[in-house]
Amino acid sequence: MQGYQLTFFTTQDRRHGGLPLGEWLLQEARKLGVPGATLVAAAEGFGRDGKLHAAHFIELADQPVEVTMALGAPEVDRLFERLRDERIRVFYVKAPIEFGSTGEN
Repeated sequence: MQGYQLTFFTTQDRRHGGLPLGEWLLQEARKLGVPGATLVAAAEGFGRDGKLHAAHFIELADQPVEVTMALGAPEVDRLFERLRDERIRVFYVKAPIEFGSTGEN
């Protein structure tokens, strides 16, 4: 299939709708019929502001988080519409890809 890889970058302490933003993105992707998404917690990273974000032994609030998914154009449009409706501002990367599964069902 042809589509897009979307990767969203946020931190563990960002919340929306009572959930960490990464979790919210996973739930919304599932509701929209996205076939799969992965949330990855990173050790450290920095954003546009140049501030270093890192997971610390005691405090994980500033831990960088990535949410990656492969989806078709209609799902991308629906997801971005949802983000607009919810007024969520989050950095993302969108890249055209080919995706599918190997083997038999």
